[in-house]
Amino acid sequence: MYVNGDEQYFIVDGHIHFWDGTPANQANRYGTGFLNCFYDYHSNLSPDEAKWTLEHFQSQGEEDVLHDLFEVGYVDKAIFQPTYLTDFFVNGFNTTERDGALAEKYPDRFIVNGSWDPRDEEEGLVALERAAERWNLRGVKLYTAEWKGDSKGWKLSDPWSYRYLEKCQELGIRNIHVHKGPTIYPLNRDAFDVADVDDAATAFPDLNFIVEHCGLPRLEDFCWIATQEPNVYGGLAVAMPFIHSRPRYFARIIGELLYWLDENRLTFASDYAIWTPKWLIEKFVDFQIPEDMQDEYGVLTPEIKRKVLGLNLAHLYDIEVPVQIPAAREAVAR
Repeated sequence: MYVNGDEQYFIVDGHIHFWDGTPANQANRYGTGFLNCFYDYHSNLSPDEAKWTLEHFQSQGEEDVLHDLFEVGYVDKAIFQPTYLTDFFVNGFNTTERDGALAEKYPDRFIVNGSWDPRDEEEGLVALERAAERWNLRGVKLYTAEWKGDSKGWKLSDPWSYRYLEKCQELGIRNIHVHKGPTIYPLNRDAFDVADVDDAATAFPDLNFIVEHCGLPRLEDFCWIATQEPNVYGGLAVAMPFIHSRPRYFARIIGELLYWLDENRLTFASDYAIWTPKWLIEKFVDFQIPEDMQDEYGVLTPEIKRKVLGLNLAHLYDIEVPVQIPAAREAVAR
């Protein structure tokens, strides 16, 4: 919970990791480059007081996670989003199994999401069923640019992808988080293109497609798709830290998203451990669109900020919200 003056904010961090990026787990130069690219994002977009050493960035312990998110970070509930990258990391980078072990110890704090890759075909469908039963999955995180052998990516519109989306419907997994954002070394930029979301969202109207990183740097493409697809949401991971380093750029991002999608389809994420939630939440609650941009984009009200910071994800994941939070009942019931 974050309290600022008379305002209270229930916080759901919609995109966190518990990764192992240590040199011992880096399988090759691609794993090393991937981790270092993440670290560059961390170093270049974080305030000085929130910057870590490379060694600490490579792996955080259980106590670090609990401290950064819940003790000082204001987070009420956090959602693990796995990223396997088994071609780059010996034991995977951030797996459902690793996330789930921590979530089992603190079930009131974490929600565990799964993952799938259509290139695993029938074997992967069986694994998804097992994971759904094991972790009571309510969502999955998909990484369309992930390398697998000679393949350097896949699309949501692929035939096998449709098989997996059908399986998600069957299993009651309704939240489909898709990484569609800036490229990360050595992954290919084109494999993160947002266009395939359009196809899948139309074909599966009962699923929610949370587009992580809201398509950046393809914000305009994403907005046009999300306008016509009411089951498409914008995840603000990666967009959020620009609130510090490029506040007018952030104002344009949030302004465009609010214009095209409205405040009910935007979700907060720190992308921990690339960034920590404390400073992101504080700066967002204090942030206002500059006056000379308000004719075009309007203003950010406490009601909008409450929805973005937690109430929207609470609705998607059936998370109980304290009734003293303004509009809590309405937001969760809509």
